[in-house]
Amino acid sequence: MESGYALFDVLYEDGSRSSNRRVPRSLLDGLDGDEQARKTIEEQDNAIAEKAGRPRIPIKTITRSPA
Repeated sequence: MESGYALFDVLYEDGSRSSNRRVPRSLLDGLDGDEQARKTIEEQDNAIAEKAGRPRIPIKTITRSPA
């Protein structure tokens, strides 16, 4: 059974990395699928940064995690 999520690795502008970030597959349909993944991860990062009381680090690149 296929997971309801796609996994992405994120590289931030400060050189830090985050692996296997989950994005619902339902958001990835169409031509802009991976761009929607970036927006979703940015939204997740914004929520985390707000709770931590610190600014969000900008994303440099995202790539799909290896299967």
